[in-house]
Amino acid sequence: MKKNRRALWAGVALIALTLLLLPFALSQAGTAWVRIANIALLYVLLALGLNIVVGFAGLLDLGYVAFYAVGAYVYALLASPHFGLHLPFWVILPIGAAVAALFGVMLGAPTLKLRGDYLAIVTLGFGEIVRIFLNNLSQPVNITRGPQGITGIDPVRIGGIDFSRSDSVLGVVLSGPMKYYYLLLGLMLVIILINVRLQNSRIGRAWEAIREDEIAARAMGIDTTGMKLLAFAMGASFGGVAGGMFAAIQGFISPESFVLVESVMVVSMVVLGGMGNIAGVILGAVLLAFVPEILRWTVEPAQQALFGKMLIEPEVIRMLIFGLALVLVMLFRPAGLLPSAVRKRELTQERAP
Repeated sequence: MKKNRRALWAGVALIALTLLLLPFALSQAGTAWVRIANIALLYVLLALGLNIVVGFAGLLDLGYVAFYAVGAYVYALLASPHFGLHLPFWVILPIGAAVAALFGVMLGAPTLKLRGDYLAIVTLGFGEIVRIFLNNLSQPVNITRGPQGITGIDPVRIGGIDFSRSDSVLGVVLSGPMKYYYLLLGLMLVIILINVRLQNSRIGRAWEAIREDEIAARAMGIDTTGMKLLAFAMGASFGGVAGGMFAAIQGFISPESFVLVESVMVVSMVVLGGMGNIAGVILGAVLLAFVPEILRWTVEPAQQALFGKMLIEPEVIRMLIFGLALVLVMLFRPAGLLPSAVRKRELTQERAP
């Protein structure tokens, strides 16, 4: 037991050290890779939020990007010259999470009796409705500036530290993307802790019961209506946090940043990593964020080296390889790369004669 505990803590320490030193290693290959790491962390936040809805409660949500958009626009409207408001970061982020949670309840309330494909279609429509609203709320009152988007969004400023500029901290020079990396890493750890606490609580067990058999859960006295709404609200709030960070990092947002493909990508991360398993979801998010970028940097040089010219567009080859990898994973690891214990048992029972 002591050896296992020591091995566990040694693994945790190694992972922590790797995460702390990662931006310095990536910066050697260029600032762009640090920015890619930041995008990967944003996807981790989104995947952890969607995992509450899909993985814990078993509610298929294809419109999750709507909450991402809500959080981003709340931050942009309250921290840009558009309305002349420049509220502090630590005030705006909770507001964005709360507004996104409210939208989550608005989506959950009319869909309480829907499951499976029907729920997926409704949530998909909700995501598109939010994007279309954002694209058209420029008349008669200019709220979102429509397809032009909102520019000049304030960067994160905490305690006099401007996260968009390079600074020397304890003798170490940190660029803007590196500072955002550590901020996102801190938010990720907080959200992971919340997820772990929720999964091991009465609420988490109630979500699991609803996922496995909603009728039996209701018969056992679980408030399925309240639990579903709570799942939508909690998942949406994490999406709102990720959206606020996205707006702060980019400095510009438009409705085109929140298309259906983003929702599909986040769902793929949850399914690929392993629904209901926090570690698996994180792995899926990191892989689907980094692998396309690695292919982007390798496909074009490889094609030119082999043929001396571009026979097929690199983007086409990249997506073919990416899609083939996903198909193979789903064929040979249908429960995901790191499935939850419950999902493992379900697959074992299905395969048993």
